[in-house]
Amino acid sequence: MADNKAEKGKADRNKVSASENYEIQYFKDKMGVSSQAVVGALRATCSNDRKTLEEYLKKRHNK
Repeated sequence: MADNKAEKGKADRNKVSASENYEIQYFKDKMGVSSQAVVGALRATCSNDRKTLEEYLKKRHNK
């Protein structure tokens, strides 16, 4: 089922959709990493939860 952009809620704000380029772009700009890093984090964590991805990227890119 297609994402209905008119219906936004808490569940939608807590996720990063790998199939939506604008969500990856926003998240990469927010975290200061590349799009490739965001997609890699999605694959490595097997999760699309924003907090999980933020924690993963902070550990990987702030060494």
